[in-house]
Amino acid sequence: MTKNSENMNLDAVVVGAGFSGLYMLFRLREAGFSTRAFEAAADVGGVWYANRYPGARCDSESIIYNYTFSDELIQEWTWNSRFPEQAEILSYLNFVADKLDLRRDIQFNTRITSAHYDEVNNRWKILTEDGVTLTAKYFITGVGCLSASNIPNFKGLDRFEGEAYHTGHWPHEKVDFSGKRVGVIGTGSSGIQAIPVIAQEAKHLTVFQRTPAFSTPAKNYRYDPDFILQTKANYNEIKEQIRWSKMGYLHTVVNDRSALEDTPEERHLAYEKVWERGGLGFSQTYNDLLVNGEANETASEFIRSKIDEIVKDPKVAEKLKPSYYYSAKRPVLDTNYYETFNRENVTLADVKSAPILEITPNGLRTSETEYELDVIVFATGYDAMTGPLFKIDIRGKDGVSLKEKWANGTQTRTYLGIANAGFPNMFMITGPESPSVLSNVPVSIEQHVEWIGDCIEYLREHEVETIEAKAEAEEAWSKHCKELADSTLLTKVDSWYTGANIKDKPRGFLIYVGGVGEYRKICDKVAAKGYEGFSLIHTSSKETVS
Repeated sequence: MTKNSENMNLDAVVVGAGFSGLYMLFRLREAGFSTRAFEAAADVGGVWYANRYPGARCDSESIIYNYTFSDELIQEWTWNSRFPEQAEILSYLNFVADKLDLRRDIQFNTRITSAHYDEVNNRWKILTEDGVTLTAKYFITGVGCLSASNIPNFKGLDRFEGEAYHTGHWPHEKVDFSGKRVGVIGTGSSGIQAIPVIAQEAKHLTVFQRTPAFSTPAKNYRYDPDFILQTKANYNEIKEQIRWSKMGYLHTVVNDRSALEDTPEERHLAYEKVWERGGLGFSQTYNDLLVNGEANETASEFIRSKIDEIVKDPKVAEKLKPSYYYSAKRPVLDTNYYETFNRENVTLADVKSAPILEITPNGLRTSETEYELDVIVFATGYDAMTGPLFKIDIRGKDGVSLKEKWANGTQTRTYLGIANAGFPNMFMITGPESPSVLSNVPVSIEQHVEWIGDCIEYLREHEVETIEAKAEAEEAWSKHCKELADSTLLTKVDSWYTGANIKDKPRGFLIYVGGVGEYRKICDKVAAKGYEGFSLIHTSSKETVS
């Protein structure tokens, strides 16, 4: 679509054209609202457009990593394997955009830089990077939780004379590692996926690890055609299961009991069974792995024993063993990650004991030694949850910015992870304090889009001019989220969940941990009570409805 939005007045502006933005655009357009989505990239896909690094693959099973609102989409699309790779997910999102004819209402290569609320006209004034101004009644963010990439401010970063890449902004053309000395900084999810693939091609690979990760095998495989037919025939049942489940996945608790109720032998058999099956079900082997430290240690020790079995060098194996609670940082799936450290062309460098001091023109230097490198891959993650929203200058009533409102981590509050007090007619898809990254994200996205769409239709039908979260509702929701999180082990470990990976970022656990099914019930109840917890101002009378 051409950049012809100057002086345009819309019902709604949607930021982003990934899973969130595409469905939000479709939902509002079908309801008759003038809606346009704005995407900084050249095409649809969101994070799956940008994350093209070697080995990039989703850790949700493909048959549930898709939209469920359209039976036509479900029947016409077929996934190839259990865990979809980046290119296949991007193809799927292109299929959806084409099938639903969405591109005509998406403006690509356009970054929204600011959105300021005009209290006089009850409109959002929105500015793009190239200076175009437009207005909208509703401002909806679909920017994702993990789209603001993070490269630590290493000394000498701009002096490196070789090739440098971040996993979150990978080139579209193939990067050739053959015959090269490669360094990968970071061993989170993207690093663990990329390292085995790069190692097969590079002359030598050095992995710079600060904190080891718990990783379990994906056990990916190609789908059998009969399985696909059965899945499509039974998709209504699958849809209901994931919508009301704990995390939006198909698997359930294998043993609905404490790990401490089983004998060591029984536990070993249970863990071994789930390990061999692969996927994210390992964290669900017992029902108390995320709330009981002693139970958690049984799972942690099992994975550490697997590292001993797989990695031949005992010193390397020891460096790869995490000491924190399993799953308190993001659990990772891998394909031959630990096995990669048995290769002669792979070295593990512990940069916790010997920190990186600087990037040099020819590589990098730690406190112990200097490494000559031709390529550096930064698998250093993202400024999660709030970071993508802070890339836009969002200002609500009285000119207060979202960044100012959330300046202190203990005051990062939302209502339902969807709305903010002081920011009328603004909605966030999978915002802070929603299930978001602790769920199969498309399930949470669909729930949010449908709730927001229903809400905006309700406002039109009842001639409501503005909707705004009440401060007391926001405070109560944030308190509830914190109490739930504090009852688990998730807040006992520093991670990107808590913002610990970003220098000077306030700490806070900004994810609802009560489960997607329970969260859906809460949101449905709020809507059924006439949007309880919101202030609604009607168009004609300007009457406020509490």
